[in-house]
Amino acid sequence: MWNIFRYGSVMADDPIDRMCAQWAREREDLDSRGFALVGRLLLLGRRLEKRVGRALAPLDLAPWAFDVLATLRRQGPPYRLTPTELSRATLLTPGAMTNRIDRLETSGWVRRDAEPTDRRAVRVSLTDAGFALVDRAIEVRFAEAESVAAVLPEKDRAALEKHLRRLLLALEREEAADAPAGTGGGDDPRVPPGP
Repeated sequence: MWNIFRYGSVMADDPIDRMCAQWAREREDLDSRGFALVGRLLLLGRRLEKRVGRALAPLDLAPWAFDVLATLRRQGPPYRLTPTELSRATLLTPGAMTNRIDRLETSGWVRRDAEPTDRRAVRVSLTDAGFALVDRAIEVRFAEAESVAAVLPEKDRAALEKHLRRLLLALEREEAADAPAGTGGGDDPRVPPGP
């Protein structure tokens, strides 16, 4: 069994341990170590997304809205991007991004500004209300993330971060290699995803 956390001196099984034990019983020929790692990452991702939603709820802010506002905020002044840049940075389709921008604009948190050199093009900017909200939300978001990470000693956190970065970069290289010619492999490197 592969266990990550110790509770006192006793190691506890998690749901992935139980699945791996069942597969070991049913299919001894399968090596479940890769599944154990990826399964835990997927399960943690779902649980962490729920935690983020609960942390942001008192601000009446959905995680998707936070992602868009935080993407604009971390750009620095004048806190704006094109809808295409926002789509890439948040890993959404342009249609989904248009819907989200509409909703955020209705809430008064973003505005669309015409591009001075091309009236057909627009940039999405944070409003003062959106700026104030996302600045409160980022404090909540970082505190929530720290409360999760605090389970691990600093040395383990640094090692885990290093290994997760390595895994993420390897997957990004693989995706870029598999991307159709001329697409650039997906994301705009100038606009990192996430908060």
